[in-house]
Formats: sequence, C-alpha cells, structure tokens
Amino acid sequence: MMMKWVLRKKAMLIIGLVHLLSLLQFSLFTNAILDPHDFLALQSIRNALEDMPGSDFFSTWDFTAEPCDFAGVYCDGDRVIALNLGDPRAGSPGLTGRLDPAIGKLSALAEFTVVPGRIIGALPETLSQLNNLRFLAVSRNFISGGIPASLGQLRALRTLDLSYNQLNGSIPQSVAGLPALSNVILGHNRLSGSVPTFASQTLTRLDLKHNALSGSLSPTSLPPSLQYLSLSWNQLTGPVDRLLTRLNQLNYLDLSLNRFTGNIPGDLFTFPISNLQLQRNSFYGPIQPVDQVTITTVDLSYNRLSGQISPMFSSVQNLYLNNNRFSGHVPGSLVDRLLAASIQILYLQHNFLTGIEIDPTAEIPVSSSLCLQYNCMVPPVQTPCPLKAGKEKTRPTGQCIEWKG
Repeated sequence: MMMKWVLRKKAMLIIGLVHLLSLLQFSLFTNAILDPHDFLALQSIRNALEDMPGSDFFSTWDFTAEPCDFAGVYCDGDRVIALNLGDPRAGSPGLTGRLDPAIGKLSALAEFTVVPGRIIGALPETLSQLNNLRFLAVSRNFISGGIPASLGQLRALRTLDLSYNQLNGSIPQSVAGLPALSNVILGHNRLSGSVPTFASQTLTRLDLKHNALSGSLSPTSLPPSLQYLSLSWNQLTGPVDRLLTRLNQLNYLDLSLNRFTGNIPGDLFTFPISNLQLQRNSFYGPIQPVDQVTITTVDLSYNRLSGQISPMFSSVQNLYLNNNRFSGHVPGSLVDRLLAASIQILYLQHNFLTGIEIDPTAEIPVSSSLCLQYNCMVPPVQTPCPLKAGKEKTRPTGQCIEWKG
C-alpha cells in the first residue's frame, strides 16, 4: 500500500511539473523576448536621435527593460510592428538628429511615423526593405534629398506622408506606380519635374501643393477614385478639362496658383465638391454649369473667363468671379440671394459687367460682402471692397468700347 501511495504521489508531481512547464512555455510564447535584430535596430535608431528641449519621449527607452514597453514601440510576439517616434500630443517639441538606416532591420514593421521636429538628413534607402510597411509618415521635419525610388518596392504601402520637409528632385514613377496607395501627401517641399501617372485605383487623396512641379497633366494620369486633389502653388500648365471630367468622385479640388489653360468643364460643378479653388490660372472661355451649383465655395478669380455669369451660381455661398472678363448683366437670382443673406461673398470686381438690378437704397446684410467696382458701369450701391481692388470705381470708357468691339 505504501509503495502504491508513493508511486501515486510521484505521478502527481510529474504531472504538475509538466503542467508548470506548459504554462511557462505559453508565457514565454505570449511574452516573447524581442528578436535580437529588432533589439539592435532600436538601439541604433535611439542613438541617432535626441529629444528636443522640453521633450521626454526617450525617457522610457531603457534597454535594460523590455523594449516592447517603450513609448511608441508596438510589438506582436517578438517583433516590432509599429514605431511612432516622438510624443504625439499637440505642441510636442519633437526630436532632432537623423533617421538611422537600421530601421530597415525591423522587417515586420507595418507602421512608421515621426512627429514634427528637427530631424535632418535623407530618408534611409533601407526603408525599401520593409515589405510589410503600410503606413509611412515623416512630416514637418527637415528631411532633405530626394524621395528614394526604391520606395517603389513597398507594394503594401497605403499612406505616404512626407509633407513639410525639404525634399527635392522628382516624384519617382516607381512610387507613383504602387498598387495599394490610398493617401499621398507630399505638399510643402521642393519637388520638381512633372506629375507622374498614379496607378492605384484606390487612391483617394493626393496632395502635392507648394512645390515646383511643372509640365502638363495627362487625361489618364490620375485615377477616378480621387476624392481630394490639391496641386496648388506649382508651375503646372496645359488644359485639364478631359482629366477633370473623369474625376467625378472629387469632394475637394484646389488647382490654384498654376498656369493651367483651356476651358473649365460644366460637368465639374455637379461633382460632390464642397470647396472648388481654381483661381490664379489662365482658364478661358465661358462657364456653363449644367445644373444648379451646390458647392459652398467657388473661386474662379484671376483667370481669363468670359461670357455672361450663369444664374446657376446663385446657390453658391462664397463666389469669387473677380478679375476675369465676364460681361453683360449680373443675374437677378444672385442679387436676390445676396439680399437674403444666402450669399456671403459675391466678388465681381475687375470684369466688364454692364449692369446689375439692385435698388440703390438696398441694404446689404451685415453678414454678406459685395464688390462691383472696376466694371463697365457705375456701381449702383457703395460697398466696401478688398484693398486689392484698388480705388477706381469704373473701367475707362475706352476699355469697355474696345471689349464690346
């Protein structure tokens, strides 16, 4: 009996040890020690960067502890899958230094972001080794050099935000050709060359404003999936009517401060756009919306547009048609909406308009602004105008006669 009891106790002890070992193995699996390659990569990244005065982002980066608990480091098992460098809270001073090429060793990385700071130098070519990278955002720093063409190897990349840096050179076609891109934000750099053809049919946001891009746009250079397009403050030329008619999903369009020419298609005003900025280009010809325009803000100022103003614009809240070549009478529907305070801004100065049906004693609502000066008529009401409109109330008679002729 005693022997059986001893054997039973030994068996129970062995079962308990096996169970304990299983628990330890499970614990080690779920709380795995960071992969050595990732550990060394994080050390190199840390050594190349410093907190700016007032930032304490790296205070938790103590390599005697588990790196997966560091601020901005996110792991899955023993691999780093996301790295967000810098305190993301608004107003954080950010980081200074350089981005170390060792980042390419974080082979499981899917997300890499850097908060605004004073990081200098070029983007590491080793970023192209991150085959799982889906989100890359290094904006509002002092990154210089070109956009590495090797980033075109990141076939899973969906968001690329390199805005507000000092990048120069052209936008690589290899990057524009990435198939999964949905957001490309490269504004406020020093990029030059032409706008490449973007291949992704899921691209919804393209922001290239404030660069030095030039050349014309092919009618098929941008996918019809686009919802947000900003190309303002560049040196782009040529017509865009055939391109714009394809982009019928747009809800924001800014092509201002370029050198675009040709006609503005009437279909454009039926798109689900809330803000349309086409000012300071060389668009010409009449504007003929096919239906009532429901866009909140339409800015067509400083172009070469001509013909009569369409009454279809009477539903627009902020309408800038100044500094063009419009002629004829201002539609009565625009006047009615203005006096009802439905139109807040109606700028018609510096055109060739010959009349407007408005009572000289009419009071313009306090919430609305009307400017009529420097047309081929004496403004029937005196309203404050922007300083840029100058002081002359009407055009010289000779200009108006010549325009009619």
